[in-house]
Amino acid sequence: MIAYVNGTLEEVTENGIVVEVNGIGYNIMVPGSTLDYLPGLHQELKIYTYTCVREDAFLLYGFLEKDELAMFRKLITVNGVGPKGALGILSVMSATDLRFAIMAADSKMIAKAPGIGKKTAERVILDLRDKVSADETPDSLISAAAGQRSAGETATTSARREAVEALVALGYGSADAMKAVNRCEVDDENDAEAILKAALKLMI
Repeated sequence: MIAYVNGTLEEVTENGIVVEVNGIGYNIMVPGSTLDYLPGLHQELKIYTYTCVREDAFLLYGFLEKDELAMFRKLITVNGVGPKGALGILSVMSATDLRFAIMAADSKMIAKAPGIGKKTAERVILDLRDKVSADETPDSLISAAAGQRSAGETATTSARREAVEALVALGYGSADAMKAVNRCEVDDENDAEAILKAALKLMI
């Protein structure tokens, strides 16, 4: 119903943000990760939205990028997830991270989201694997690494993508490269070189 909201950021709350447009304040729920990329208060903001209409509520869910919104729409089609669960998943990982997890069948990574158990994480993988593969192939994810980091992308995500790109350059298949990188234990201090070395050990 509402494709996006373009106004000024007036408030950041525990559950989301308030964006004012022509004197009207829109309460929009956003992923926790989005809060790190918001402009300052009273600054202009464009946020893509999903409208959820219930008998007792009219809710807006917002995302800084269309890609996040597209993944949110996919997630809410999964039985047992819903808007709250989808927002929780996108709060702990970027849309790119989620694609990595789905294509590598990494249910543990998805289950880190609040309120998402192992069975639900496995359902996400089962239901979305073909949908993600259809519109985002491994090669397209790798080629995106050449661009600037997106709003929802962390330094760790960028390093992982660079490691996948390096493995492909070495002759490994993109799907196998993604699975190997996804199996590596990654922390905030890992760079692409460290991830690449760890992934190579798994592939030998």
